[in-house]
Formats: sequence, C-alpha cells, structure tokens
Amino acid sequence: MRRRTIPMKNSDLKEGKGGNSPSQLIDARIKELSDWRGETLARIRALIKQADPEVVEEWKWRGVPVWEHDGIICTGETYKAVVKMTFAKGASLDDPSGLFNSSLEGNTRRAIDIHEGEDIDEKALKALILAAVALNTSKRAVTRRR
Repeated sequence: MRRRTIPMKNSDLKEGKGGNSPSQLIDARIKELSDWRGETLARIRALIKQADPEVVEEWKWRGVPVWEHDGIICTGETYKAVVKMTFAKGASLDDPSGLFNSSLEGNTRRAIDIHEGEDIDEKALKALILAAVALNTSKRAVTRRR
C-alpha cells in the first residue's frame, strides 16, 4: 500500500497536527527554517542523539523540539537571531567549559544561545547532555526507591 504525503502548514507545525510523530515535526521545522538556524538545530539534534542514543524526541508548547531521558534534557528553540538550547535543570549541572551563556539568573534552567557563524564545542556539549541525563536518571532512581 502506498502512503500519500500531505504537506504540512506552518499552523500544523505549531500545533503538532496531522498525526506526525515528534521526530517528523522536528524534521519539518529544520526544513522549514532552511537557513543557518535549521542547520544549527539539525547539528544540535545530531549531537544529542550521539551523546544519548536512548533520547526521546518530543514536540511541546506549540512547536518546541524537546529531548528527554527520564525527564527533559533540553529544548531547541529557534528565534530570528539565535538558536537556544535550554536545559531544564541546567542550574544543577557543572559547566566547566562555560557553555551556558543565557538564562543564568534563574534557579533551575540554563541556556546556550548559538548565533549565526558560531562554532559548537561538540565535546563539551555532549558532556553537558550526558550530565543532564545522569541527573535525570539519578533523580528517577531516588523516586523509585521511595
């Protein structure tokens, strides 16, 4: 049986309509951006998957890619001048490479703003992702024991 592909509208992307999986919606967002932001989001996504092959992709809050492993690791928001990776529990993570450069004043989250033309320290980012996964899994293990 042959599947028919139905093109998505921007409103479908925002709302997560059309029966598409979160991964398909993230694919569509990357394609829709078709500029440095899409390339950056695709690169971030690849690094997250390399760091944690068990990561689960979600699509939340009217169009935000989210990566989870026993809780939210980070989000990948795209704006006109920046791609923002927000780590849900970033304030609890060690950041020896100083990747966090945004949302530094909060008690919980921390973010990395990536601007056009900036390089990504892949090794440091993967270490941060693994630290977020370790934090999520350790908190989940404590919750299970109770």
